[in-house]
Amino acid sequence: MRTFVSALALAVGFATTTLSTPAFADPAPDVGNWQSVLDQARGQTVYWHAWGGEPRINDYIAWAGEQVRERYGVEVVQVKLTDTADAVTRVLSEKTAGVDDGGAVDMIWINGENFAAMKRNDLLFGPWAEQTPNFAYVDVEGKPTVINDFTVPTDGLEAPWGMAQVSFYYDTAKLDTVPKSAQQLLEWLVKHPGRFTYPQPPNYMGSTFLKQILTELVKDPKVLQQPADETDAEATLAPLWGYLEDLQPLLWRDGQAYPQNGASMRTLLADNEVDIAFSFSSGEVSSAIEAFELPDTVRSYVFENGTLGNTNFVAIPYNASAKAGAVVLADFLMSPEAQLRKQDPKYWGADTVLAMDKLPKDMQEAFANLDLGIASLAPSERGTVLPEPHPSWMSLVETEWQKRYGVVQ
Repeated sequence: MRTFVSALALAVGFATTTLSTPAFADPAPDVGNWQSVLDQARGQTVYWHAWGGEPRINDYIAWAGEQVRERYGVEVVQVKLTDTADAVTRVLSEKTAGVDDGGAVDMIWINGENFAAMKRNDLLFGPWAEQTPNFAYVDVEGKPTVINDFTVPTDGLEAPWGMAQVSFYYDTAKLDTVPKSAQQLLEWLVKHPGRFTYPQPPNYMGSTFLKQILTELVKDPKVLQQPADETDAEATLAPLWGYLEDLQPLLWRDGQAYPQNGASMRTLLADNEVDIAFSFSSGEVSSAIEAFELPDTVRSYVFENGTLGNTNFVAIPYNASAKAGAVVLADFLMSPEAQLRKQDPKYWGADTVLAMDKLPKDMQEAFANLDLGIASLAPSERGTVLPEPHPSWMSLVETEWQKRYGVVQ
């Protein structure tokens, strides 16, 4: 995921080219009058820019699109991204070119640094999310990250649609014990060189691994909740660079090559190239077992002092062409039916953003009866959920990592 700074640089040049955009503008829907939103949305086409690197997720998005078309007459087209910053660049380019209506991007799967940057630069429509009908089911009290994205208040500018927490996984047929801290991982790799790796930053999962290690090694993790430029960032990051100096030569292929993303890590483990990998959802591991991508002896675990957790969101650009349609789609994604299917490892395996005690009885029972799969961690097994650092740390870590370890793939 590129940073907003690099997106800005690209946008300046991109804005000088001709922008192909829909020919009409969509007035801001009155989200307080839901029937008027539904009326306005009918017949619209929503171009949803979402990461497209996982077939299971693409299938889920296609299913959601079918449901919204049948129920509300809204067409959904997934614009498959390899990098969320591409959508940010598009919106920024349109703003630079004065395209304040009729933009090409109607909705973005987003969180973290890209949301913070779009909010800071007034590139988002809203507030709208907390006025939608299904937001009433969201677990605001038990899952505070549904309204705080990497420490930044969402202020109704984006809607939550999934929970995520880092978990590691391994094949129990090959390993008896596993490292459960950053230091233990390093010591384990000394004895088993080449049997672990992480995606190359700025890939989201690679950057997340670095933040996980940083959060564990930093003397006072609270400093990571502040913007990096308001701290002694060099001193804060020093333990991370010291750790990586020892870790990098012990990685798969001596740290001279990296898997492309989380799915590539999963393939490396299935092919016996590495022994341990990680994901943002243990349910995804169960889903991979269901699909025969991993052996059924694979199991998940977390570090003993906790792992990073956050929420996935969708947001609507300020100049979207189909704002009403995007609001209707986002509301459907928060519905109990859509969230139940999303949590089912047969389809995706991502944790719900909903509060069970807010749901109708039949949906409470449906969630309770859901088979989460043999590699999914129960809430009691997930340990401490560590807060994500302020988005500025991710940008800084990615930039500094590239200076030290960036290689040609």
